Amino acid sequence: MPLTGHLLVFPDSPGGAWARKKVPFTLPQDAVHPSGRPWLAGCWAADDLVVAGAGPVRVAVFGTPGTVDREQLGAAAARIRCPQDLDRLARELPGSSHLVASVHGHVRFQGTVTGTRCVFTSRFEGVPVASDRAWLLARLTRAEPDEQLLAARVTTTEFISPLTERSWWRGVEQVEPGSCLLLTGDGASRTQRWWTPPEPVLPLAAGTWRVREALREAVAVRRPVHGRLSADLSGGMDSTSLCFLAAEHTPGLLTFRWTGGSPIDDDANHAARAAGLLERAEHLVVPPGEAPPVFAPPYALADAEAPPRLTRGLNLIRYGARRVAGRGARLHLAGHGADELFCGSPAYLHTLVRRRPVTALRQARVHRALRRWELLPTLAGLAGREDLGTWWRRYAVRLGAVGPSARPAAPPLGWGEMAPAAPWATGDAITASKRLLRTVADEAGPLAADRGQHRALVLLRASAASARDHAREYAAQGLRLELPYLDDRVVEAGLAIRTYERYTPWRFKPVLADALRGDVPDFVLDRYTKGHHDDTVQQDLQRSLPFLLDLFDGSELAARGLVDTGRLRTALLTPPEAGSDALLPALEAALGAELWLRAPAGTHGTGFGEAA
Repeated sequence: MPLTGHLLVFPDSPGGAWARKKVPFTLPQDAVHPSGRPWLAGCWAADDLVVAGAGPVRVAVFGTPGTVDREQLGAAAARIRCPQDLDRLARELPGSSHLVASVHGHVRFQGTVTGTRCVFTSRFEGVPVASDRAWLLARLTRAEPDEQLLAARVTTTEFISPLTERSWWRGVEQVEPGSCLLLTGDGASRTQRWWTPPEPVLPLAAGTWRVREALREAVAVRRPVHGRLSADLSGGMDSTSLCFLAAEHTPGLLTFRWTGGSPIDDDANHAARAAGLLERAEHLVVPPGEAPPVFAPPYALADAEAPPRLTRGLNLIRYGARRVAGRGARLHLAGHGADELFCGSPAYLHTLVRRRPVTALRQARVHRALRRWELLPTLAGLAGREDLGTWWRRYAVRLGAVGPSARPAAPPLGWGEMAPAAPWATGDAITASKRLLRTVADEAGPLAADRGQHRALVLLRASAASARDHAREYAAQGLRLELPYLDDRVVEAGLAIRTYERYTPWRFKPVLADALRGDVPDFVLDRYTKGHHDDTVQQDLQRSLPFLLDLFDGSELAARGLVDTGRLRTALLTPPEAGSDALLPALEAALGAELWLRAPAGTHGTGFGEAA
């Protein structure tokens, strides 16, 4: 039985029962509606899924083990009279899980508010079905890749919401985070919003205790049913804080850290000092030279769910996961999402200047000094009144019209960055991307009224997309990846604090530092630097160039007319400017898309095989 699984969700109807019988591949486990009809089918470990019911109501929690037991879930089910009654339970569950309910013949299915756990839906011979995995529905419906989305992925690195909420398969739709899918017995399906971000109104002092309690609970529920708990110990504030919280209730904690890297990276010193205080933990340290270099082969993916966002370190992820799994770990904590939640974007100044102009101008002056923003572009950014749809339309017009060296050095006070097209994107790819961006412009709306809150949610959703990639790679090595900073309760607590106190020019992650004061050593919380590995990445890239060039020779992307391999070769062989890594994100995007299209035979469209 796999460490993490997948599931299909069927409506409580004759059509749902028919669809379950017609699934053309093996799904070894099932759960039924109160009516006795098929409800859930898939493949999961015993501690992945908790199911309980009361009369005509059945509820399932699929995700982080230990967040709820069957007795608690049964008591919750007894209070439910209609699908909307699930809101209360959804707002109470710690950890990270899908919530599925069958209520008087209606089905409600939802994931997490950032998208770490997603819901996808499609129609199978006219019957609405759903899943936590897009590839499972694509396999069921024999869907083909969405080449317009692929074009955008290899053309622009500003691949943000709502692009991150689009399925990679035609005919398979992703439900937006914060919304749930409703399936009825008459064959209808629709989505409904159940969550909206909190207004960022709490002062720092009033909000940090909520973050503290949410984060402590998020770590406390991560206790492996089998095997050990492991955690990254990078030396940075995010992962190191998790180690100290986990050590409180896990005497046998296993920490993992890399050594080596750039001489100016001080992560290693902080990690070694922290390890000395975690006396009851076992520390697994990878010495310099032992870790595989970034961008090195083999080039392969754990599955065909989606093109990965971060491809440079795929082999590092697999290597680290194998090492800790080899020491008996079955559940691993990492600090993904903390940067996005506790740092954010200077875009908050755009809203702040209209509400608290003196505070905004004072903070903007410090940001200008620290980041060398020019005065006139800063004032223009603060005064701008462009709405989100207009921004996307302007982005579509400019895409392909600017080069990397001509990117305007404007302060990041708008809706996003207008990244240039990748130098190897073909004219067809740019044209398809522009068409998609114009469609997005007609549909997109702000995720929050406060621009800083909107940008925080955009960044969190992008982080969640990367987290899903990481989790699947860890699972392939026998390890469950858990990310407490991206839990719904932690995210809610963080977003409730004023944007201009969450992210200030004077302190580094003040919310996290104040929330964990007393639980985590001061030298960790008072750190104002963050490790960088740019030099090492460039060196490893140069060593891996022959393998990358060989991979793109006969490219699937090129066969689809999306990448010009000649221009890609020229760009990779041209020495980068000193201190520049402008092409790295574009290279990662192209590599991820290429690997996805080259996933093993039988994982795309009509080539799907018969065995699960």
